[in-house]
Amino acid sequence: MTLTALRVVELAPGETHAHACGDHEWIVLPLAGGCVVRCAEPAALGAATDRTPERVFALRGRASVFRAVTDFAYLPRDGHASIESADGGRFALVGARCEKTLPARYGPAREVPVELRGAGTCSRQVNNFAAADVFECDRLIAVEVLTPGGNWSSYPPHKHDEHRPGRESRLEEIYYFEIAPHHGVPGLGYQRVSPSPAGKTDILTEVRTGDAVLIPDGWHGPSIAAPGHDMYYLNVMAGPDRTREWLISDHPDHGWIRDTWAGQDIDPRLPFHRAEDAV
Repeated sequence: MTLTALRVVELAPGETHAHACGDHEWIVLPLAGGCVVRCAEPAALGAATDRTPERVFALRGRASVFRAVTDFAYLPRDGHASIESADGGRFALVGARCEKTLPARYGPAREVPVELRGAGTCSRQVNNFAAADVFECDRLIAVEVLTPGGNWSSYPPHKHDEHRPGRESRLEEIYYFEIAPHHGVPGLGYQRVSPSPAGKTDILTEVRTGDAVLIPDGWHGPSIAAPGHDMYYLNVMAGPDRTREWLISDHPDHGWIRDTWAGQDIDPRLPFHRAEDAV
């Protein structure tokens, strides 16, 4: 991908991962486990020296993506960081190429807005930890989506690949998936991306835990969770335009589904968890 980046790091107990930010801004997001993030900020922000200590963030994390909202750490462009986990775990590094250098910061779990979208079998939960209007970044937009087994998410299909001021943003996107097992059986789901006037991306693929789907353009959705297997995906977005915003266009053949939600209840299995439940 040109503007977005994703790395998933598995750490054994006591292991440390070194990370150079380069020309990207990054967020360290625990998927399973907690960690300590140390960040030496670039000279533009007062780089770490003998007199200026590095920034240190202790992330409590969570047992799994299906159990809780997590805290997180923001890393600036040109910074240097390390991630260490005493007990081991799995951690996502989500990034976007950027121009501004913002300070390293801690994002508390309790401040993450949790939103329920859709209704009926289109119900899903969105953890807006780095949505455009929630947490300051230069270009990066990132959220988590949790979908109960059997439901369709990212539906109706939508796109954000044309610059139409006030109507649609240009944002490439990465989907990273984790699927809950059922009685010890690994889960699966499906992801669809279809060509749009702005691009030719055409994907229909089975997804399992650890898979990622790259979406430079196109109508994307549905993300289908197999019955009995809850689906999690992490959305990482960034665009070439100066304004950081998430504006989408629904597929004209399927947008009508939104009108049916007013007469339906949200899936009673939601929310999986709330920000105020964070410990």
